[in-house]
Amino acid sequence: MSVVDACSPVEAVVFDVGRVLVQWDMRRLFARLIDEPARLDWFMANVVTEAWHFEHDAGRDLGEMVATRKAEFPGHDDLLDAYATRFGETIPGNVPGSHEIVRELAARSVPLFAITNFASQFWRDYRAGEALFDLFGDIVVSGDEKIAKPDARIFDLAARRFGHAPAAMLFIDDNAANIDAARTLGWQVHHFHEAGALRADLARRGLLG
Repeated sequence: MSVVDACSPVEAVVFDVGRVLVQWDMRRLFARLIDEPARLDWFMANVVTEAWHFEHDAGRDLGEMVATRKAEFPGHDDLLDAYATRFGETIPGNVPGSHEIVRELAARSVPLFAITNFASQFWRDYRAGEALFDLFGDIVVSGDEKIAKPDARIFDLAARRFGHAPAAMLFIDDNAANIDAARTLGWQVHHFHEAGALRADLARRGLLG
């Protein structure tokens, strides 16, 4: 079930990127590098964790992060170097159905924006090969701003940059904490689980046919 506010007019649609528009799975990279399932489980639970990666999304320097982690976990230098240089392999493809929704909204001249927790360099490398984002008027990237969702400041910054009141924008994210933060700040929200439910919500709001 989607999480939806009462249907007020929507002037703009604001997407999250990871796990809404593109698939993301850090384990996918390291499963190629670690043969033993138990060791892989330990590594993902203790060394390259999503919480640690989130620090880079929030603007922490990559070189400093990796050097510190190497000191904390000796013997994993090659794997930590892979995190820094092979991040693209954590993105296996697009979320089914989501890109089609973006293109249909753009064809209807619905203003499109994004707020993404994404490290600066990782974002630049990924963005260079993904033309879908040419359809977006602006994208707020946490690594550039050194503020990450669900911090209220990134939503306030986005509202100023996008030029629409929060109550006139629909924010779409897969993370419940981000949805709660946006709703508290007056945004309309959709808690993303899959594209079919999003499409139905957008149709209910009159944004898609």
